[in-house]
Amino acid sequence: MVAEAKGSNVSNLELLNFPGGHQTFELAMKFCYGMNFEITTFNVARLLCAAEYLEMTEEYREQNLISRAEIYLNEIVFQSLQKSVEVLSTCEMLPPDIVDEIEISNGCVEAIAMNACKEQLVSGLSKLDCDGESRELKEDCVAWWVEDLSVLSIDYFQRVICAMGRMGVRSDSIIASLMHYAQSSLKGIGKCQFWNPSRTNSSPTSVEKDQKIIVETLVSLMPTDKSSSIPLTFLFGMLKMAIMLGAIIPCRLELERRIALRLEMVSLDDLLIPSLQSGDSLFDVDTVHRLLVNFLQRVEEEETEDYGYESDGFCSSGHGSLLKVGQLIDAYLAEIAPDPYLSLQKFIALIEILPDYARVIDDGFYRAVDIYLKAHPALTEQECKKLCKLIDCQKLSQEASNHAAQNDRLPLQMVVQVLYFEQLRLKNAMSGSLGDGLLSQRISSGVPSAAMSPRDNYASLRRENRELKLEISRMRVRLSELEKEQMFMKQGMIDKAGNGRTFLTSLSKGIGRIAIFSGQGGGKHQKSAAELRSNTTQ
Repeated sequence: MVAEAKGSNVSNLELLNFPGGHQTFELAMKFCYGMNFEITTFNVARLLCAAEYLEMTEEYREQNLISRAEIYLNEIVFQSLQKSVEVLSTCEMLPPDIVDEIEISNGCVEAIAMNACKEQLVSGLSKLDCDGESRELKEDCVAWWVEDLSVLSIDYFQRVICAMGRMGVRSDSIIASLMHYAQSSLKGIGKCQFWNPSRTNSSPTSVEKDQKIIVETLVSLMPTDKSSSIPLTFLFGMLKMAIMLGAIIPCRLELERRIALRLEMVSLDDLLIPSLQSGDSLFDVDTVHRLLVNFLQRVEEEETEDYGYESDGFCSSGHGSLLKVGQLIDAYLAEIAPDPYLSLQKFIALIEILPDYARVIDDGFYRAVDIYLKAHPALTEQECKKLCKLIDCQKLSQEASNHAAQNDRLPLQMVVQVLYFEQLRLKNAMSGSLGDGLLSQRISSGVPSAAMSPRDNYASLRRENRELKLEISRMRVRLSELEKEQMFMKQGMIDKAGNGRTFLTSLSKGIGRIAIFSGQGGGKHQKSAAELRSNTTQ
């Protein structure tokens, strides 16, 4: 630089954008003058970048600073996962063009992924030794290094996870890394931010923009293989953060799709997602509606894949999942029904999206409708009829029917239907023909028609089997109710039998009193009364 400078009076030279600052320049000068200093994981990246900047190559001296730094990287840093992470984290403070030119970041990323594969093999052997140990020890044997990756920036973390996926690192280790990174980098998001309406109108801060990028990147890094199982609590947490931070639509849709794959395992608290739109309902009903749409599509696809005559569809896992989701949605409807801002249109949309066979009984559904009617007294008569029309009175239990018959909030037409079906049910129960005619009718209607195609016949049979299973479930509920009523009747008869002796004794005393006023024939009447009393005592 001095030689290239024009003029002889060169007193100052400015090293623009020198990597590592004056401290790194001082170390480079110490190396030039033969002064000893230690190369560590915290200064090796800066030293290598500074040596490249200063052109300290073998052309000027053997074992110059560039070769010394590269030897340290290859022989010490790249052999250790932890040291590679430490060096990669220091690259974030260096000029990106120099770091990419000397490929120090690529070397660290590949070294981290390779060492993770080695640790995976070692942990596989360790798990064999941990079979009789505690669960905590097994978890330690799986991936102890997931915490180390949390110090990286999201860009370097993304490159590391992608490299691990290419080299075959297990999905559970990658998922653990994603979860730990999210917990350490997104911990600043508080629940109070959900309920602050002023934040919806304000522009996002720089911190929120960074968190948005982190959420979107972590979702894109989630394993796609079906064998990987991401905890639902983590998926819901990421979904809530994505909604709050305004993540891109594909990010939110991907999270909703993954949740819908296991919607039958979701808890009620997970579905209670606060709404960010001011003036809207308190809970995000639209997101739950999309979850249901994805879930129903999944059930339909599973039934299509199971197409074949060897499958009867009677105990299909899809129908069992649908029944669980039906109970979950009924509980969700009851939870959001008191919301005064919840529109009737959204409430009905959540009800109508589930098919009729998703509910064995409509007790939970009826409870949610009753709560909604109580919380929204301003509904018109037509709106009440439109809502209550969705309830199947034949699928109400004895207790729910009794409540509905005395419910003033229900339309008169529904109350009449409840009373009619209760009378019909009682008649069938007394005649002993509960459901026989309907069941035989369903069985006879399940005969395939020769005019239908084989696929249509199979679809019809699956539909009939589903209806039969639902009808049997209803009959079991009715049977349990009849058994309870029979038990109460027996108890009442026992109580009456216990009071029979007192009744006969009082009756004999009454007859004895009549005999006192009977004149000459009193002796005979007294005798008969005494005999009656004697027989009663026996």
